[in-house]
Amino acid sequence: MQRAMNQTRRKRPQGPRRRPVVSVALTHPPAIGNYEIIHSTRLRFVTNGALLEQPVTYQNLLDCILFAVTALLPYDIFTSVKVRRVQMWAAPLLGTAVTTTLRFVGETAGSVGNLRTVTDTSMGIEPAHVNARPGNNTLASMFQISSGAVAFDLTCPSGTVIDVELSYKNLPGTALQAQNASVGVTVGIVAYRGLDGLAAASSKFTTVALPQI
Repeated sequence: MQRAMNQTRRKRPQGPRRRPVVSVALTHPPAIGNYEIIHSTRLRFVTNGALLEQPVTYQNLLDCILFAVTALLPYDIFTSVKVRRVQMWAAPLLGTAVTTTLRFVGETAGSVGNLRTVTDTSMGIEPAHVNARPGNNTLASMFQISSGAVAFDLTCPSGTVIDVELSYKNLPGTALQAQNASVGVTVGIVAYRGLDGLAAASSKFTTVALPQI
């Protein structure tokens, strides 16, 4: 009997344990980690002629998205860019073969990258398809400012669809770059260019995003 009473006394309801209240006072507002403008996007192009080792520079990639300061003077919106992925699709004519090739190869000392070549050849009705990312810790995979250094080059037939996934960054206080002249563009609009940085009349690329200037 006594033993049963002792066991009953030992059984007490177990409620949640109370943790001590710790008061933390902030001495100042929290730090801001990213104050710059960052934009990640996929841009699509269609080639209007065959390309043979067509170089695409970091300046070309920054020239893909422009702001029309005047009717003749477009400026880059962003000051640096990095490549996340490049894809290409090319459809062959029936009974023929078609080849697409992408090379992550630089032509400037210190900007060579990992010298990677990705290529695909297709016959029949299935398109040739290249899907490639720059290697980790190569310059194409990191943010780069506008320059003539080559991020990658392209070899493909006319009518190839090219998707380029890019991340852009605009560092506050950095001067924007003026680019090749446009003609009769509405002032104040955001416009687009092909992967060669040329005006629409002479570019080897047709942009899906409009307007192309």
